[in-house]
Amino acid sequence: MDDEIKRDPKVFLMGEEVAQFDGSYKVSKGLYKKYGAGRIWDTPICEAGFSGLGVGAALFGLRPIIEFMTWNFAMQGIDQLINSCAKFCYMTGGDFSSCPIVFRGLNGPTAGAAAQHSQCFAAWYGSVPGLKVVAPWNCEDARGLLKTAIRDNSPVIFLESELMYSVEFEFDKSVMDPDFTLPIGKAKIERKGKDVTIVSYSKMVGTSLEAAATLSKKHKVDAEVINLRTIRPLDRKTILESVKKTSHIVSVEDGWPQSGIGAEISALMMEAGFDYLDAPHERITGADVPMPYSVPLEKAAVPDTQNVINGVLKALNKK
Repeated sequence: MDDEIKRDPKVFLMGEEVAQFDGSYKVSKGLYKKYGAGRIWDTPICEAGFSGLGVGAALFGLRPIIEFMTWNFAMQGIDQLINSCAKFCYMTGGDFSSCPIVFRGLNGPTAGAAAQHSQCFAAWYGSVPGLKVVAPWNCEDARGLLKTAIRDNSPVIFLESELMYSVEFEFDKSVMDPDFTLPIGKAKIERKGKDVTIVSYSKMVGTSLEAAATLSKKHKVDAEVINLRTIRPLDRKTILESVKKTSHIVSVEDGWPQSGIGAEISALMMEAGFDYLDAPHERITGADVPMPYSVPLEKAAVPDTQNVINGVLKALNKK
């Protein structure tokens, strides 16, 4: 955000506690002191209000970054996201051809936050025409995709994971270049393999890679792991090309099973990948329940490495 606010005077950040408090999770630390109240705006606790203000600013040429403390709170302003910015270009016949706005914040299961503050919204927003939906996993994803999202002329939903904020990654120094970007709509093969395709996004990419390492060591299974990076538009080509090679697919997500990202991938396999499959698609998802507050129940509700391993072995008909 710092790079883009410096690069483009039309970019500004707005949200609850993003300015003088440096952000609830310190993501905007130092930006208020550097750029002042004209570029970093603290707002009241009113998601509907500042979401609408951001959409209006974007429609008239500015490039707002709207931070939700968590995507659970965005439901208070969801009408602005879906019925305003996502549909405005279509409903005006292209008279408003762009709405360059980024909505970002915490998404997915977290720790000890219970049912109302711990859930994944990827499938919700991924179903909406007019939106682009991004879900980064590591530092390279987060930096490259956020910079692209801010420069994009369409509204972008940027889904971050609270549980990934404290995770450290190694990355090439080129990632820190001010002009480093990653394309929206393009997945990345994080691990090449020939026996099975594992498709995931956000925090579950790391879980999938851990499972792949164990599968290789203990079961002699060579798994290919795809990091979707983008939920909408979904990189169908990369998924299909991988399944052509492996003939097996397992999807991994921490959201609910019904109408989830894995369900969309299942539809893709039936519509375009059926002839490549040697076995049914296996879905690994979060439990089909509101997130429990109890620590052992919360742990049981979220996929872990063993769940992924079991799904892969089932897909391959191995015990």
